Amino acid sequence: MSGRIVVAGASLGGLRAAEQLRTAGWTGGITVLGDEPHPPYNRPPLSKEVLAGKADFASLAFTPKASVADVEWRLGTKAVAARLAERTVELDDGSELSYDGLVIATGMRPRRLRCPGPAAGRHTVRTIDDAQALRGELTRPGVRVVVVGAGFIGCEVAATAVGLGAAEVTVVEPLPLPMVGPLGELLARALLRRHEERGVRFVLGAAVAGFEGQDRVTGVVLGDGSVLAADVVVESVGSVANTEWLGGNGLDLDDGVLTDAHLRVGGRSEVVAVGDVARFPNARYDGVPRRVEHWSVPADSAKHAAKVLVGGVAGLTPFAPLPTFWSDQHDFRLQSFGAPALGLGDVRVLDGDPSGDVLVGYHRDGLLVGVVALGGPAAARGAARYRAELLKQPALTVQGALK
Repeated sequence: MSGRIVVAGASLGGLRAAEQLRTAGWTGGITVLGDEPHPPYNRPPLSKEVLAGKADFASLAFTPKASVADVEWRLGTKAVAARLAERTVELDDGSELSYDGLVIATGMRPRRLRCPGPAAGRHTVRTIDDAQALRGELTRPGVRVVVVGAGFIGCEVAATAVGLGAAEVTVVEPLPLPMVGPLGELLARALLRRHEERGVRFVLGAAVAGFEGQDRVTGVVLGDGSVLAADVVVESVGSVANTEWLGGNGLDLDDGVLTDAHLRVGGRSEVVAVGDVARFPNARYDGVPRRVEHWSVPADSAKHAAKVLVGGVAGLTPFAPLPTFWSDQHDFRLQSFGAPALGLGDVRVLDGDPSGDVLVGYHRDGLLVGVVALGGPAAARGAARYRAELLKQPALTVQGALK
């Protein structure tokens, strides 16, 4: 096969896409574009091991397979526009690339708070540079840390900051419990208790109105006018899909880039999307397109998308991954398989107790659609034992869900 496939995005999804294209039989050129200067690396440790000083960049870098030794890596180069009808991508240096196939793997960037006040002292955690800059702040003696947002990243950063000996760690969250959206009330309450026992303070049901300080932040102003003293602020308030460069092509970019059941974009057989920028219908559950920001999705979607680009969809079943995530916080782990958010209306304790190690099941229409373990290694192993059941149970819903 001749020609060129352009992979826009050089994180895990882009790397796996290049590897899977070779596995699928593509022998033509592959060019991978990445806006960061770093080769692909593992992001989950950024809010934990890297901040804690237990891992450096060298340990995070992925080792590409030998099959992609001839791939052209254009790092520090960003795609700024695409003309899908003409099969071209414009780069930030003004040059243009033509392609026979395009993989959209541009991922996400952190959402920022739009509040009055100084910018210095306010951080996000998405890149290795972000984590290295934040670590320098968290290791200052007597530092007072305010984390805005009690999702995965926010809770992980709070736990790491406590472990580093921060004088105060406060998490501000507009919802009534941390991580209640993906976990539900039962586990969210258990998570809150564990964090508070280890020294994290939570201000729940509160919004940020602004920041105090002249040259850098000294305080976080809440909606009720109260102020939290802060030397460092970490903003963990969600993500924004990097899709602006795809504008003008008639695509649905409301939340990531909409794909069909085979990850094709805009009805084009030569354009696919992978990773957390893709909003796809998961045939394992239903036909509702959703983005999934879990570590397993880039590899799973890259494998399917590569087959589609190289060989088409004949004989392929719709993309139906089993999402997986984990989150290490303090001395415990959250381990999940499936789609717990789809079963928040029917949550059952499968093993253990919320006061200790616990395994929770999430059900929709009586079927188990997700499991989450909270606790030590034994609890995580308990969740893994349900993986086969989760792969088998929803099979009844796949047929006819998507054509």
